[in-house]
Amino acid sequence: MSRLKDRVIVVTGGASGIGRAAAACCAREGARVAVVDLDEKGVEGCVMGIEEDGGQASGFCVDVQDERRVRRLFDEIGQEYTQIDGLVHAAGILEGVLVPIDEFEELTWDRVIDINLKGSFLMSKYSVPLLEKMGGGVLVLVSSVAGVKGGSSSVAYGSSKGGVHGLSLVLASQLAGRNIRVHAVCPGALATPLKLRQVEKSAKASGKDFEAAKRALGDPAGVGRVLAWLVSDEAEYVRGTIFTR
Repeated sequence: MSRLKDRVIVVTGGASGIGRAAAACCAREGARVAVVDLDEKGVEGCVMGIEEDGGQASGFCVDVQDERRVRRLFDEIGQEYTQIDGLVHAAGILEGVLVPIDEFEELTWDRVIDINLKGSFLMSKYSVPLLEKMGGGVLVLVSSVAGVKGGSSSVAYGSSKGGVHGLSLVLASQLAGRNIRVHAVCPGALATPLKLRQVEKSAKASGKDFEAAKRALGDPAGVGRVLAWLVSDEAEYVRGTIFTR
């Protein structure tokens, strides 16, 4: 497959889960992938896997809630690639599972909001100039069904992902005239490390079978393929929010 041949795609959260699946799928489609995550070993593993599969990738260790580091990231990407054609922002955390609102700690709230929502804002802010430099591109923010279609096991997570979805709606309108297509992708329950930890904790609390609950989860690779397709020209007539399994 070569629908992304000669394209440069930035993928955050690339150390594991949806981000890693998206990075691998984009590389298989011919893209040069900038893999971004705070987990240095995970980034190295993702890049190595892509290269072993015959693809091209570079790794960047970045905390997406740190504006100075995000700004420097895009300076570094601009120097290495001179362009970007798409951003898949999948970095995020899930904390505060099953904690009632009246017991929820402010520190946990701030951490989840900063990484999930502020991180989406910063990655969008600093990717736009490089996308516009190429005459336009695609910006994809990974939200969730949590906070958009339903609730969440975490007060902070559901709120942050609802905010990410709202950000995508604002940016879609704001950036359309600059030829930048914006989407939110809202996955359901997938077998990512974050989700597996939440499912295990929920199963223990409810007395349900963790293995049965785990088998019901979807494969992140399925959403990775959707994300790789969205940043291609084949999706140029798609608009708005995409819901997946």
